[in-house]
Amino acid sequence: MTSPADPATSATPQPLTPAVRGALTRYRVIAYIVGVMLLVLLFVAMPLKYLADDPSAMNVVGPLHGFLYVIYLLGTFDLFRRVRWSLPRLVLMALAGTIPFLSFYAERKTTHELLGR
Repeated sequence: MTSPADPATSATPQPLTPAVRGALTRYRVIAYIVGVMLLVLLFVAMPLKYLADDPSAMNVVGPLHGFLYVIYLLGTFDLFRRVRWSLPRLVLMALAGTIPFLSFYAERKTTHELLGR
């Protein structure tokens, strides 16, 4: 005789609350924005500053990326708080905004985990 599947141990993810879904959407948007800005900073603004001796792009992109990274940290903390993940997970997600291409990977992995894709 088989027993019904326990919802807590089931492989299918639980439906997300509207608050978690909203936090995930905000996190996804800011993760992409920060990822793109970091790439622009590293592959456009810094080469212009150090190779072409033109710091104008760096003067705009650098502070803008810094401001957006703070927004990314807030979005990451909001999602962390709503999903109740561990502190090491929060730290890894926060660091993902500082390494090129890693914010895209972290966003995709987080989305797949929460939506069960």
